[in-house]
Amino acid sequence: MESTKNLLGSAWSLLAGLLLGVGGLIFGSVLVLAAQLVAVGVGFELTPLATITLSLILLQGIAFGGVALAYSTVRGLDFDYFGIRLPTFRDLIAAVLGYVTAIGVLIVSAIVVTALSVEPGSNQVSEIATQDPNVLLLLIPASFLLIGPGEELLFRGVVQNRIRESFGVVPGIALASAIFAAIHYVALTGGAGGRLITITILFFPSVVFGTAYELTDNLAIPALIHGAYNATLFSLAYIAFRFMEMNPNGTPAGLLF
Repeated sequence: MESTKNLLGSAWSLLAGLLLGVGGLIFGSVLVLAAQLVAVGVGFELTPLATITLSLILLQGIAFGGVALAYSTVRGLDFDYFGIRLPTFRDLIAAVLGYVTAIGVLIVSAIVVTALSVEPGSNQVSEIATQDPNVLLLLIPASFLLIGPGEELLFRGVVQNRIRESFGVVPGIALASAIFAAIHYVALTGGAGGRLITITILFFPSVVFGTAYELTDNLAIPALIHGAYNATLFSLAYIAFRFMEMNPNGTPAGLLF
């Protein structure tokens, strides 16, 4: 009886983590779609820059933050539960090491993908950037202000913490990272095989973010690593697009974040 109870508790913990992650994405997508419909209805032109701005504010900001707030309210938790505080010197060292590791993992993944001659999925942001590369300049500071904090609050502060309660630290990191990577499927373009390759690649830097959270018990650190990781990709993509303008036959690599 006790083992059955524990099994059900673990299953519920995993399901709750999955629902929280997917729920944040769905909630944000609905908000973005509603805002786009309103904008079109009043005759407002949705430029690539306006589209990205809407998504950042409504998805990473309001939706992900709102789900985290609702979760903490329902469970009677204060923000100490998430471990949000100013970084110490030790925390900053962990952030630097985490960033280097995440970028290193990305480089190794790119080498493996190239060696295997497989085509990963492309992020929709890269398609928007083909219309206006300047949106990438917005995404660089947004990586630190909205994307990193918003996604880490939901997927590490909420999803990983919830799963860890039943499964422990290592499974909590792995399962939360798998959920985080998997929800990017809808933001990718290309065939199912290519999307799965990209999701697999995304899993590994996500593990770095989750590990940094567990080692420091400070949500600001994975948010900082995640922000720096994304900002690096957006910066490289911007350079690639500008290079492509001077070399029309060149093609910038897809974005992984």
